[in-house]
Amino acid sequence: MASDAIVEVTDANFDKVIKENPVVVVDFWAVWCMPCKVIAPYIEDLAKRYAGKAVFAKLDADPNPVKMREYGVMGVPTLLFFKNGKLVDNIVGAVPKAQIESKLKKYL
Repeated sequence: MASDAIVEVTDANFDKVIKENPVVVVDFWAVWCMPCKVIAPYIEDLAKRYAGKAVFAKLDADPNPVKMREYGVMGVPTLLFFKNGKLVDNIVGAVPKAQIESKLKKYL
């Protein structure tokens, strides 16, 4: 499901991606999740527009329960914002692209 602009993360490589990039937005999603499908084009567009400034990653919730538990993600879609390896913000649910972008800009 990840594109050229989006990194696919799993429980195994999650920490590496977070540590190696100054600003990361992780989209916790699932194949069966309709709201996830609604925001997917927003994530794709923002990933392309902010390439080189922020990394967008997608984590398929069903096969990756460890990070879901670790970060207390109770539902999808959930976006977690990381800066310098630390969780700094989140968005739960499908929201307008402008809301995601506004939150991202705070951490660039």
